[in-house]
Amino acid sequence: MTRQLFVTTALPYANAGFHIGHIMEYTQADIWVRYQRMAGSQVHFVCADDAHGAPIMIAAEKAGKTPQDFVAGIAAGRRQYLDGFHISFDNWHSTDGAENHELSKAVYLALRHNELISTKTIEQFFDPAKSMFLPDRFIKGECPKCGAKDQYGDSCEVCGAVYAPTELKNPYSVLSGATPVLKTSEHYFFRLSDPRCVDFLTQWTQEPGRLQPEVLNKIREWFEPDEEGNNRLSDWDISRDAPYFGIEIPDAPGKYFYVWLDAPIGYLASLKNYFGKIDKDFDAFMADESVEQVHFIGKDITYFHTLFWPAMLHFSGRKTPNHVFVHGFMTVNGGEKMSKSRGTGLDPLKYLSLGLNAEWLRYYIAAKLNNRVEDIDFNPEDFVARVNSDLVGKFINIASRAAGFLTKRFDGRLSADLGVEGLTLLDALRAQSAAIAELYETREFGKALREIMALADKVNEFVDQNKPWELAKQEGMDAALHDVCSVCIEAFRLLTIYLKPVLPALSAQVEAFLKVEPLRWSDSARALGAHRIGAYQHLMQRVDLAKVEQLFEAPPAPKLVPGGEDIAPEIKIDDFAKVDLRIAKIVKAEHVEGSDKLLRLTLDAGEGKTRNVFSGIKAAYRPEDLEGKLTVLVANLAPRKMKFGISEGMVLAASHADEKANPGIFVLEPHTGAQPGMRVR
Repeated sequence: MTRQLFVTTALPYANAGFHIGHIMEYTQADIWVRYQRMAGSQVHFVCADDAHGAPIMIAAEKAGKTPQDFVAGIAAGRRQYLDGFHISFDNWHSTDGAENHELSKAVYLALRHNELISTKTIEQFFDPAKSMFLPDRFIKGECPKCGAKDQYGDSCEVCGAVYAPTELKNPYSVLSGATPVLKTSEHYFFRLSDPRCVDFLTQWTQEPGRLQPEVLNKIREWFEPDEEGNNRLSDWDISRDAPYFGIEIPDAPGKYFYVWLDAPIGYLASLKNYFGKIDKDFDAFMADESVEQVHFIGKDITYFHTLFWPAMLHFSGRKTPNHVFVHGFMTVNGGEKMSKSRGTGLDPLKYLSLGLNAEWLRYYIAAKLNNRVEDIDFNPEDFVARVNSDLVGKFINIASRAAGFLTKRFDGRLSADLGVEGLTLLDALRAQSAAIAELYETREFGKALREIMALADKVNEFVDQNKPWELAKQEGMDAALHDVCSVCIEAFRLLTIYLKPVLPALSAQVEAFLKVEPLRWSDSARALGAHRIGAYQHLMQRVDLAKVEQLFEAPPAPKLVPGGEDIAPEIKIDDFAKVDLRIAKIVKAEHVEGSDKLLRLTLDAGEGKTRNVFSGIKAAYRPEDLEGKLTVLVANLAPRKMKFGISEGMVLAASHADEKANPGIFVLEPHTGAQPGMRVR
């Protein structure tokens, strides 16, 4: 019976392009899927954009777009990553698709029918300027534990403390700078603490092979009672108030599903969307007990995928995942976190734009991966050494040392009689087929590649011992030369079969060179025999370390590009001298009642008096963060009468030409040592 697999990766949030963590996860899943297909399984491999939530709604507003148009723009850029790194998804969808709206509502109604939905009035921060409740990450303030400023509403990046946003000191809205107020609202909850959910999850998580041991150990903590003997599995808030970009809750106007409810349902929605394209019965497929549902996810979202997700599925009458495979993160140079600003980011598109072979990275990632929840590290020197040694020095070297002799001396025809030594070598390679297959099956990719390269070493030893380049020079040794080179090509074919899940594009080149049909895993059990191959062409070049190091060069200073802001018309030095720029100290800063954009600044420019200046920087700065700082003032600008009073000058700030597409205002701040009243020349 053909094995039926439904495989997904975590849905990327549709507010940016892919980072290297996405590529690492997709590559891991893609390798496993490609192996399964080679082994004869029928695999449906799908993903989608996670398209809902307040962050996308806000980003779309800043960009001057509807959320739908904003998400569509992000989605349009996905293909260059997926094609560039040979990721073989059957379907890419969106959680804002019709299928997800339908399925999310159906799941919710089934949970409500099972009395697992409850309501509760909660108190949370509300932005009076934006007229909306604020997600935790859109509230900042001082950490209640260590006092660090500008910390998010859920955790402190300085001391690591975790807290509720209501515990922040001097909180402010990231969106408007306004001080949030507490308001009450009725929210909907999924009753994860219900004994039925606890009993089900206790049993579900213990199923052998469903979860990795380290994941299971972590989950056990969630089932243990807290210090007061209470259940640690708390009810889950699944609703958000308008305005919100998402799916409206049935019979609850103005209430929307929290993005984490409908996002995993997007797995099912993408599959349903795909089945609609290929005319396959979605409901019948998902009702089939033999179908295996498999998720590849990062360790940071384990809680959602091993508790909420299976409970939602089970109590809405749906099939639950057979496996949730969790992986670690990708770091650089010995565990350093990726950071574009520090020049330690590994940008996938930059990698491709530099002309670096995508399969070098696929191989390197696979060589580092195992089936445990461990971070993997990218080291440039190790990357170069491993690719050049394994892929070029060992694998490709086998074909390059033998193919030329076959085409020049034997019309590309392989020998049918390979000799005892050659047959023994090939039998040794074939004998490892099942063991390597098992390593792919269990996601021990690093071990699989080490086994394959050990086999490549044996083939290269055979080449070195038989020296075809010397046989070619000797009279009467044509038969021996023919046999040796034929053994090499057959061995190369076997190694290609074993490497194909990792190197699909290179394998396609090898299949064309060998003139064979797409290689399947079962092809390792038979020989090519007296087969004619094509002319050999170079298959892979060596990696240049200098090119790899360019990946980590800090980005250059921004340059003017078409569509940017043009340089103003040329002026003379006398024109510039007419503008009197002075260092000024911001003595006081305050909100302007009735204005969404302005702050009132009281400035000391060394004149023995203060000035009153209105500045349109409210969206970027809180008043208390400006007080005491130095800035640059246009001191001889004619006073301007405004609705809120007289503005006596202008402070300098930088911004993009298109502030909607590139939001951000940056007030100029002189170096330490400057004093109020100093002239900027």
